[in-house]
Amino acid sequence: MFVDRARIYIKAGDGGNGVISFRREKFVAFGGPDGGDGGDGGDIILIADPNLKTLMDFKYKQHYKSENGGNGMGGNKHGRNGEDLIIKVPVGTVLKDPDTGEVLFDLARPGQKVIAAQGGKGGKGNARFKSPVMKAPRFAESGDPGVERWLILELKLLADVGLIGFPNAGKSTLLSVLTKARPKIADYPFTTLTPNLGVCYYNDKSFVIADIPGLIEGAHEGVGLGHEFLRHIERTRLLLHLVDLSGMEGRDPLDDFEKVNNELKLYNEDLTQKPQLVVATKLDAVEDKAVYNRFKKEIEDKGYKVFGISSVTSEGINELLNEVSSYFDDDKKEEIPELDEIAIIPPPVKDTKEIEVEIEGNTFKISGAMIDRLLKRVNLTDEDSLRYFQNTLLKYGVFDELKKMGLKNGDYINVRGFEFEYVE
Repeated sequence: MFVDRARIYIKAGDGGNGVISFRREKFVAFGGPDGGDGGDGGDIILIADPNLKTLMDFKYKQHYKSENGGNGMGGNKHGRNGEDLIIKVPVGTVLKDPDTGEVLFDLARPGQKVIAAQGGKGGKGNARFKSPVMKAPRFAESGDPGVERWLILELKLLADVGLIGFPNAGKSTLLSVLTKARPKIADYPFTTLTPNLGVCYYNDKSFVIADIPGLIEGAHEGVGLGHEFLRHIERTRLLLHLVDLSGMEGRDPLDDFEKVNNELKLYNEDLTQKPQLVVATKLDAVEDKAVYNRFKKEIEDKGYKVFGISSVTSEGINELLNEVSSYFDDDKKEEIPELDEIAIIPPPVKDTKEIEVEIEGNTFKISGAMIDRLLKRVNLTDEDSLRYFQNTLLKYGVFDELKKMGLKNGDYINVRGFEFEYVE
C-alpha cells in the first residue's frame, strides 16, 4: 500500500547520572572524589534509504525511543553511552513540525542523515567538581533528558517529469507507453488512486516519470484526490500537462487547461514557473482535426509548446519524447551534495522562559527552564552543591538581574520552595 504521510513520536535517550564516590583503599585514609560521569543518551537518526518507497511502516509503529546513557561509577569510570536509533525513510521524505507546519529537514538524497532528536548529555561525577577550595564535593550532576517531539513525515516523489491533468486525460496510458510501468487503467474517473512511477529510456538518456492522480477544480482545498498528491509535483523538473481532446467526457479542453493551472497556482505559485509542455491526447478519437488546430493555436498564443498524441496509435510520441529528452542533458543535471556530514534539527522551542521572577516582600522567587535544568544537577541541601548552584547563578548574571529588580543584602531567594539569604 502506498502511504505518503505519517505522524511519529520520537524520544532520544536520557543522559546517565554522574555518581558521588570517594576513593577507598587500604592505607589511604582520605581518598579523594572518584565519581565518574554518566554516559550520553543515544540520538535518533533518520536516514534516506533508496530501497524504501512508502511510509507504510509508520502506520503500524508510531513511537520510537533510543537507549539511555548509563550512570557513572566509582573509580572515575564513565557510564556507557546509549546506542543511537536509526530510522530508515524513503528518499524524498520531508520532516515537518506538526504544530507549525514548518519544514525541519528534507531528506532528498540517498544516504542523507539527520539527527532528529539528540540524546541528553551525561551528568558530571563529583570528581569533576574537585578544586583547591572544594576538595571533597558531595554532589554530582543528573543527566540531561533527551529531546522528545512529534514529527510529520511527508513523502514527495522524486521524479524528473510529472504528468498532470484532469481524470481520464490519458496520463496512466501514456505512462505505460513511455515506460515499463503497468498502472491500473480503466475508463472511469480516479482510476489512479496512488502516484505511479516509471523510467523512460530514449536517445541514450533516462528520466523518471510520475503519473499524478487527476486534479479537479478545488483540489488545493482538498476536493477529490488532488490535495493529497499535489506535493508530488513540487520536485519534478518538467510538467507534461495532458488535455483530453476527444470530448468524450463532455468537457471543454481549454477550460480544463485553465482550471488545472489555476489549481497549481493556488496550491503553490512556484509550480506555475516550472517548464510545462501541453499534450493534447486521444487524437485517434478526434474526427475533426480543426479541433486540435484551434486548441494548439490558443495554447501556443499563451506561450506553451503543444504536442498532439495518441497513445493507442503512437502518433506524435517520438516528437514528444524528443522534446522531453532535451530537458535532461548531462549539463542540466543537479549536483549531488556530499553526504559525509550529518545535519542536526534544533530541539523544539518550549514556552517556558529561561528565568521567571516573582517578588513577595523581600523574597525573590525564581523559576524557569534554566533553573529547572540546574536543579536536576544539584542537591541544595548539600553545602558544596549549594555553593556550586550560587556560583552558576552568578556566572550567568542572574544575581545582576535580580539586583536591577531591587535585590539587596539580607533579602531572600526562593528556588522551588528552597530558600536562602542573599549575602554579598
